[in-house]
Amino acid sequence: MRTLICGSIAYDTIMVFKDYFKNHILPEQIHILNVAFLVPDMRREFGGCAGNIAYTLRQLGGDPLIMATVGEDYQPYAYRLNKLNLTQEHIQQIPDTFTAQAFITTDLDDNQITAFHPGAMNYSHYNHIKDADDVKLGIISPDGREGMLQHAREFHEQGIPFVFDPGQGLPMFNGEELLNFVQQADFVTLNDYEAQLLQEKTGNKIEKLAKLVKALVVTLGARGSLIHAGGKRIDIPCVKAEVVVDPTGCGDAYRAGLLYGISQGMDWGTAGRLASLMGAIKIVHRGGQNHEISRAEIGVRYQQHFGTRIW
Repeated sequence: MRTLICGSIAYDTIMVFKDYFKNHILPEQIHILNVAFLVPDMRREFGGCAGNIAYTLRQLGGDPLIMATVGEDYQPYAYRLNKLNLTQEHIQQIPDTFTAQAFITTDLDDNQITAFHPGAMNYSHYNHIKDADDVKLGIISPDGREGMLQHAREFHEQGIPFVFDPGQGLPMFNGEELLNFVQQADFVTLNDYEAQLLQEKTGNKIEKLAKLVKALVVTLGARGSLIHAGGKRIDIPCVKAEVVVDPTGCGDAYRAGLLYGISQGMDWGTAGRLASLMGAIKIVHRGGQNHEISRAEIGVRYQQHFGTRIW
């Protein structure tokens, strides 16, 4: 099933400060902060929610179609997508902009200071859902504010079922706008913090919001996830990873598993377990797109963890 993935394409520049921020930031001088961190270790990763979701969905055997806006520095990412055999027909390059990018500095306590430049992402509304052919399922992940509003409306108008995945973009919207997103969507995915924020902004409990969609999913990190569907709550166990290397992109890998499950008509217990497994596979690798695994190996690991075959 062709799945349209609306969201960001981004570069993540990750730097490691081999000390502790607290040793260099004086609380009594915070009002005149002027500090520099020497970062001998640096790497650049391919990221963005749309790129990450498509990467994992392709490994599962899905048919992802990315819809995003990028800047004039897009060429390295374009080369990568070509190698991954991911079509770029709905990735639009915006003149005189940079591709969205995050600059993340981490200290030895895993504290992070992040600067995010949205760049071309602010022009996501230049893309339209109607321009994508033969789409049967979609997702709206964090993107430009106007683009997210527009794409939700267009998905709904065309009768294409879609997942609303607001992520870090959730604070951009007021309660009325968020409720409208939920009412237009068929599925909603949130982490536990986002779920709390959605309840506060809309004035509705999760159980009430869940009645507006086919399924509302809340991920809980190491505690697994919850799926509210059909008036029931389905508890999904966490798949314990061999080692935790980098949680960046784990939520995107989870969502790719969920999308694949939806596209294949899996029951929610199975789809949720597959999603949980994909998050665990990702977490043992740095970055959001460095976990390479075959579909056959995914099936083996699913059976090992849950005792049943998935394909």
